[in-house]
Amino acid sequence: MKDGDFPWWLVAVCLLGLAGYGAVLADELQARVLMTLARGVQVTVFVTLVAFALASVLGMGVALMSLSRLRLLRQLARFYTEILRGVPMLVLLLYVAFVMAPALVAGWNWVAGTLGLEPARTRDFPLIWRAIMALTLGYSAFVAEVFRAGFLSVDEGQIEAAQALGLSGWQRFRLVMLPQAIRTILPPLGNDFVAMVKDSSLVSVLGVLDVTQLGKVTAAGNFRYFETYNVVALVYLTMTVSLSLGLRRLERHLRDRPGGAE
Repeated sequence: MKDGDFPWWLVAVCLLGLAGYGAVLADELQARVLMTLARGVQVTVFVTLVAFALASVLGMGVALMSLSRLRLLRQLARFYTEILRGVPMLVLLLYVAFVMAPALVAGWNWVAGTLGLEPARTRDFPLIWRAIMALTLGYSAFVAEVFRAGFLSVDEGQIEAAQALGLSGWQRFRLVMLPQAIRTILPPLGNDFVAMVKDSSLVSVLGVLDVTQLGKVTAAGNFRYFETYNVVALVYLTMTVSLSLGLRRLERHLRDRPGGAE
């Protein structure tokens, strides 16, 4: 679709959204479900924002390792990304929650025992943070590949020129590589962010009270699965479509800035 085309699809989405929320608010049962799910939206947003921020930092570190001159770091980065990208997110959530988290607690207790500190219990490790850890690890592997491709898109001559000017490695990265790579990185990074909003629904298998879990509990109580899951779908669509529109606007802003991509 050309950029100058009128966004009829957006008009259709808005009309469908208005019709959907109108139908929900007009029905007493669905209105109550929507109010219940509002509490889960806060949890979903918190889990997504924290996990994606951590995944971005970790992914950037792995990407820089993959571009290192040291073969060991490159091989470790490749091993990390291939292993984590090959594990389904649901399996990773269960593994982190019920294998890795108890192992971390056991490791802490071993250290605490040698230092005379208070031992921890596995149940003291909140499930929401286990879910955040799993999403962070899983998405950091995908984010690392996004950053790596973005860094490789920067012209080598730009980096050599910065080096000739006497800029340090950190200065070259901060002033030359990252500003140019961000225009390449942003679109796929935004797609991963939207995907994480949807994948955050998987944390419901751990009992985390997000939108999906509250929808399951509500449906199990009122036995109105059609109405309840209609509202759940509407809430997720509202979040993902709004995010997609915001990210498109940001991409257009970066593209139209002086020095942006043609």
